[in-house]
Amino acid sequence: MEYLYPIITGFLIGIVGSFHCIGMCGPLALAMPIHHMTTPQKQLSVFNYSIGRMGGYMIIGLIFGIVGMSFSLLKLQQVLSITAGIAMVAFVIFHYYYKRSVTFDTPLTDKIKSFLSKQLNSKPAPNAFVWIGLANGFLPCGLVYTGIIPAVATGSILKSTLLMMGFGMGTIPTMSVMMYAGRYLSPSIRKQLKFWTPVLFILIGMLLIIRGLNLGIPYLSPSISDSKITCCGNG
Repeated sequence: MEYLYPIITGFLIGIVGSFHCIGMCGPLALAMPIHHMTTPQKQLSVFNYSIGRMGGYMIIGLIFGIVGMSFSLLKLQQVLSITAGIAMVAFVIFHYYYKRSVTFDTPLTDKIKSFLSKQLNSKPAPNAFVWIGLANGFLPCGLVYTGIIPAVATGSILKSTLLMMGFGMGTIPTMSVMMYAGRYLSPSIRKQLKFWTPVLFILIGMLLIIRGLNLGIPYLSPSISDSKITCCGNG
């Protein structure tokens, strides 16, 4: 069960954050060149795209898991969890309520955007969607940042990777619907679906803060002492 908690946590964040995808990543999903394909080809393309994107998130989780492990080795689990919680709340307020985008454009992201642009203007084979999904997973995105913060807080490379895998799995249903039928969702419906996203993310941030306070409450705020804290309730 120890390694199931990160997957569940990431999955829930992905599900909640999927509403964000409708407004932000939705246009990319809508632009996917699959509408000329047969139904089996569409299904295979969407599946490959989802697998590729999840793979990208897992690589990100592995990288940031190294950062979290460094804090864990220094016995700074409490500081890590509280800082991660504050960072998530601050990010959500800054990004969703003050409408300020947080992006980190680099020469690499420019190349990724160029690659995606070429793919979206062509008719790639279903197998090529693995690479399209992988590239998309590395694009700067507010939703990904909200997954990275609790992933770092796990203090473990493996748990961070698993959390981001669960995160990717959680985004699959909404992104698949967007690729198939997103054009039929009205702007008003998209707005309603996004309404609760920042609220739920703030609650997750608050839970990370409470967990780091070492209150001795099982699962919610377990006693840290000699054990390692995780964002998934496994003290």
